[in-house]
Amino acid sequence: MKQSAFIVILFFIALVAAFGIYEFILGNPANFADFATKGTKEVPLGGNIMGMVYVGGPLVALLICLSIMVIAITIERALSLKKAAGKQAIPKFFKKVIDQIRANKINDAIASCDAQRGSVANVLKAALTRFQEVTASGSSVDSEKKLVEVQRSVEESMMLETPLLEKNLIALSTIASIATMVGLLGTVIGMIRSFKALAQAGAPDAISLATGISEALINTAGGLFAAILGIVAYNFYVNKVDSFTFQIDEANYNVMQLLKEK
Repeated sequence: MKQSAFIVILFFIALVAAFGIYEFILGNPANFADFATKGTKEVPLGGNIMGMVYVGGPLVALLICLSIMVIAITIERALSLKKAAGKQAIPKFFKKVIDQIRANKINDAIASCDAQRGSVANVLKAALTRFQEVTASGSSVDSEKKLVEVQRSVEESMMLETPLLEKNLIALSTIASIATMVGLLGTVIGMIRSFKALAQAGAPDAISLATGISEALINTAGGLFAAILGIVAYNFYVNKVDSFTFQIDEANYNVMQLLKEK
């Protein structure tokens, strides 16, 4: 599935789930201790923590949607990077391939890459397959040009593998930024309602004032929660991808050195 299609589908699913949580779980009348109903436009204060979160208004549903998206992308990245690592631990697989190359068992090394799968295996397989092709009997290409051909094959393979490792990371960073802005928007709307209650002639409407302040603080907390979750996940996976890329480069360098000797 294309990255853009995945994000769009995920957004609509998360949005539906978020509004369901907001209306039927957070907005459940049982969450409001002193009221039989949720009220009309201005939701009365009181009740448990879920009732208090409901007071934050419809933007809370959008913040829940963004949080669901962050969690879903985090899970997707964890599964994808685990798949990219292959079946065996990378150091163990790499040692096996190196031993087979040193023993001049190129076919066995390619078979090991097929069994391992994953990004490292795909890059090494591209190098070994191209090496076999350029060293086939009857080839008149000199050693330096052969190595250049192998290196080019590795670079092409890397260009295919790297986007798969970095997939959805930009979306994760964007969601974290949007969550901060949505939380700030909810804060501003809540403060506007609070000042509107204070501006009334005579005694201020205490319930409207408290509702506006609660809405502002709840949206601030929700925006910070989704943003922190997204930023932590983004930085974690960027670091993991960098580490993964370094392992691929290290494996490629060592294999190229062995192939150069041959």
